[in-house]
Amino acid sequence: MSLHTIKALREERAKLVVDAQAILKMEEMAATDEAKFDEMMAAADVIKATIDRHERAMAAERELGTRVEQRAGREGLSVTDVKNQDEQEGAIFKKWLCGGMQDLTDNERAFMQRRAQPLIQAAQSVGTTTAGGFLVPQSFSDRLEVALKFYSGMMDNAEIIMTDSGAAIPWPTVNDTTQVGALLAENTTIGAQDVTFASVTLNAFMYTSKLIAVSIQLMQDSFLNVDNLVADLAGQRLGRIWNTDFTVGAGTTLPKGIVVAATSGKVGTAGQTLSVIYDDLIDLIHSIDPAYRRGSKWMANDSSIKVVRKLKDSQNRPLWEPSVQAGQPDTLLGYPVVTNNDVAVMAANAKSIVFGDLSKYKIRRVRGVTLMRLTERYADNLQVGFFAFARVDGNLIDAGTNPVKYYANSAT
Repeated sequence: MSLHTIKALREERAKLVVDAQAILKMEEMAATDEAKFDEMMAAADVIKATIDRHERAMAAERELGTRVEQRAGREGLSVTDVKNQDEQEGAIFKKWLCGGMQDLTDNERAFMQRRAQPLIQAAQSVGTTTAGGFLVPQSFSDRLEVALKFYSGMMDNAEIIMTDSGAAIPWPTVNDTTQVGALLAENTTIGAQDVTFASVTLNAFMYTSKLIAVSIQLMQDSFLNVDNLVADLAGQRLGRIWNTDFTVGAGTTLPKGIVVAATSGKVGTAGQTLSVIYDDLIDLIHSIDPAYRRGSKWMANDSSIKVVRKLKDSQNRPLWEPSVQAGQPDTLLGYPVVTNNDVAVMAANAKSIVFGDLSKYKIRRVRGVTLMRLTERYADNLQVGFFAFARVDGNLIDAGTNPVKYYANSAT
């Protein structure tokens, strides 16, 4: 899809939203008016989903090009040489996916062995075809990353930290927002101000995509791109479970989710068990220190966003502003909105809206993703099994400084 087509879709969506908001601005809305509003916004959502898919694909292509250029610079190679290496590595990897170790030449087998994870390297041998796990090549990893981010709003907005080992990391935190400098007179000793440090430990919890079964017939058909299929499915599955735990994980034996780590910014006024009012959103914004507010975003379940879309200020103006620029999100009261369906839906006492600097949530990942291939286990079903695994953790850094807070619906 061309940029021109995306621009046209954005304009079509913007018109739908403007027409819907015109209905919203009416002093009184009948049931038929509300139904028409919902219908127009649903159509706008369909267009937005189409735009998002194509923009993500283009962004992934640009990111891949950037990574290739960076690797070329680090390794002192040309971009063409790096691409040729990727093609060679990808071809060997795909051959292993379809046929296992026995289909590889000695040189190709040695290449795959060098990529094996130390954790499972002892299980590998020339004659072993029933097991084997390898760090996936860059081309496979890039596609999997796109799927991960598409199914995880948290991964798209948090800061990701890659490490080579799974050792626990004590991450330093500091709250220095209340400290200020001082005017220094001539020949005067500089005063001291201690900075109090704390730390948050980032561990490495093991996650798996679970089994992905692919029939041998499909793998033998030349039209099927097996590596893309496995990358998409593994990325989607890992993305879903990671997003859940990065959002509402309890900590200790799981990542500590951003909602769990955040502090209360505003409790809804009485009667707001299934809704939120303009004044409460303003209070939530101003519960965040101005030092963090500049880069802040909203995060909420899609059903909660539907409620917010219908809000108006005291001048009867909709609070929701649709984006008409490529790559720019819709905004609420001037701040970008992130849809995350793992945030609670609106209900009594529910923490249904998150606001703040989402980049203060740190996701720790250990190395890359490893893929396992199981041949004999599913041979009687004429299938080959795959599963991916990776180690991650997440937590809100500087939680004591309140960079992220939540809105909780009222109890009654």
